[in-house]
Formats: sequence, structure tokens, C-alpha cells
Amino acid sequence: MKAEIITIGDEILIGQIVDTNSAFIAKELNKIGVSVCQITSIQDEKKHILITLKEAEARADIIIITGGLGPTKDDITKHTICEYFNDTLVQNDAVLAHITELFKNSEHKILTKTNVQQALMPSKAIVLHNENGTAAGMYFNKGNKAFISLPGVPYEMEALIKDKVIPKLVSEYDTPHIYHKTVITQGVAESVLAEQISEWEDDLPEFIRLAYLPSLGIVKLRLSAIGVDKKKIEAAVANEIEGLLSQIKDVVIGFDEDSPEIAIANLLIEKKQTLAVAESCTGGIIASSITQNEGVSAFFKGAVVTYHTSSKSGILDIDQRIIQEYSVVSEAVVKAMVLSVKNKFDSDYAIATTGNAGPKKGDAAAEIGTVFIAIATPEKVVVEEFNFGKNRFKVIQRAKNKALQLLRKEILNAK
Repeated sequence: MKAEIITIGDEILIGQIVDTNSAFIAKELNKIGVSVCQITSIQDEKKHILITLKEAEARADIIIITGGLGPTKDDITKHTICEYFNDTLVQNDAVLAHITELFKNSEHKILTKTNVQQALMPSKAIVLHNENGTAAGMYFNKGNKAFISLPGVPYEMEALIKDKVIPKLVSEYDTPHIYHKTVITQGVAESVLAEQISEWEDDLPEFIRLAYLPSLGIVKLRLSAIGVDKKKIEAAVANEIEGLLSQIKDVVIGFDEDSPEIAIANLLIEKKQTLAVAESCTGGIIASSITQNEGVSAFFKGAVVTYHTSSKSGILDIDQRIIQEYSVVSEAVVKAMVLSVKNKFDSDYAIATTGNAGPKKGDAAAEIGTVFIAIATPEKVVVEEFNFGKNRFKVIQRAKNKALQLLRKEILNAK
């Protein structure tokens, strides 16, 4: 079963907004065994919409359109869809009553002519009631194919997908099961990983596919299986993962929605130990990534961002002579930072970073891209120097990921 998603609106094409709707729809469709074969973004222009609908009908079984259903004159999607199905617009009393009620309880109060016109619906469409807005969704059957038009406002679209569209598709189509399992690795390059597991990958059954999903310092291995027997494909994937782990267990940090931060949280909570962070070049991103997850108060004591050179001595009490002698980006300074923050927060572990993310050197003598990372454990301090290149974003992100990787390594190696 294949689907195509069409997003309508110039705001997407000019980069004014990011198309998050397609990602949400694709994820929800995948849960019920529907594969998205194409995502297309087009202008709110009649001819373009008609051509795109015709092309999508030739490719897919389910076509979902978002956008172009507002109360303004430039939203012509509903009229164009009407033409595509050789249909006419008729007033839907239930939709009109809903719109009237919404305006009665809103700050605007005034129901305009264009708002009233939103109650005009194609006569052949099944109306999908939109509890969160004035633009109702539309569901058309054409032969054995479904055309679904939804408002582009994300929270309105998401509610309609979950409450109306998915249940209807499940009731009308016999879809296969699609199962995904993701293995998350850290600290190994994609190319090295691919070479290491090449024989295992070659022996995968035909109904199981492997995808490499690399990011800065992280490589996710997603296994996807499709079949009619849910238990059978899940068992097959589990068996393959067991074989995979026998080869790369030392670099695996978790599965599916896990992350380095979650892996560290689980370790520290299990050991009943605590963490503090002092950041310079990473600007608080390490602390922020850790506190994105719930329950971190069980182990995370706090953090400081001593970005300016003066704050390292003013807040972390680092001797100015150390900074003057070794430079602010140095092993000596990052070691002093990590010991100070560990002491101030009375934590078992601590992370500290100092570096030159660029594009200018600032107070540091070190080359752009140079980062020193220190990990303090209950027994020792480990410091490593890296050069993460000249792209500021990459330097910061790679420094964050490497710091978390080093911390996890020390926790695992602790006595």
C-alpha cells in the first residue's frame, strides 16, 4: 500500500516555514503499514494542483493533501479538488454550525462572508469534522483510491490524522505490517561500521532492509521489515539484531528513541551517582541536551556557562596565572574547570569544555576547531584534545557528542 503526500502553499516553497506536516503524516501512515512513495510541495495554483493530483493518482493508493483550505481568496484548493472530481460545492450545515460556534466563543466575534463560505463542501466528499478550526477535512473515494484533503495548520491536521484519517484507512484497507527497530551507535564512523558488519548485512533476509542514518558522532542502524505476520517479522528482526550486537556491542548505546543523554542518565541513576557541567565553547548545549529528558533531577546537579575568559576566574575561581600561562583553550584550564565545577556542585562526575569554535580566535591562541574536553570521575580527571574543523555548528555539536561519549566510557569503566 503506497501513499503520496502533497503540501500546498508558497510559504513552504520560499522557505518561510518548514514542512513538518509531511514528516508527521508519513510517520503515522508507517505505523499502519502504509509506505510513503513521494512527498511533493506545490504552489496554491489551480493548474499545478490538477497536474499533481493526476500524477499522484497514477503512483499511489492514498493521496493526502495539506494546506490551501483557509478563509482567504488565495486558497483555491477546495475549488480545484471539486473540479478534479467533477463535483460541486454545497453548504454543510454541521460545518456551518461549528464555525458559528467557534466565532461566538472567540475574541473576534465577527463571522465574515469568507468564514461562512468555509462551510461549502464538495457533495461527493466525506466531511472530516475539524474540532480545532474552521476548515473541515475532506475524504474522497475514487475507485479503490483515497484522496484526503486536510488543513495545513499543524495541530489541526495532526488531530484529524489521528482521530479521523488513520481509523478510516485501517477500516477500509488491508495493510501489511511494517516494523522498525533502530540500533544506535556512537564513536565509530559510518564507513568503518559498514565494513565491520558487511557480511552480516549481506546475509539479511530479503524482507529486512538496513538503513544507515549518520549524524555528528552518531550512526543509527535502522532495520525495517514488512510482512503479513507481525510476530514473525518482529522475531526475525530481533534475531538479526542479536547477531549484530555480537559484532558491535561495544559501540551500541541504545535502541529506537534512546540517545547518549538517555544512556548516561540510565547509568547514573542505576549507580546513584551525580553529574555537573562547566561549559565554555559549547555554550550550555551539553546541559540543555541532558535536561531535555524527564527525571534528570535524580542525577543532574547543575551547570555553569563560563563563556567569557573573565567568568572562568570569576565564577569557577580559576587562577588567572594558569589562563595567562597556558591560554584559555588549554588542557590546564579545562582541567581546572572540571575540578572546580565538580567541587562546587559536590558531584560524582563532571564535564568541562573549552575551545575555539570560530570563526575568529578571540582570546585563545589555539587554532579554530580546537576543543579540550575534561571528564572528572570519583577517582581521576581525563582530558582529551580534539580538532573538529572550521564549521562553528559542527565544532559545537561534535564537542557535545564527544563529551557525552567520553563520560559514558568513564562511567562504564569505573570500578
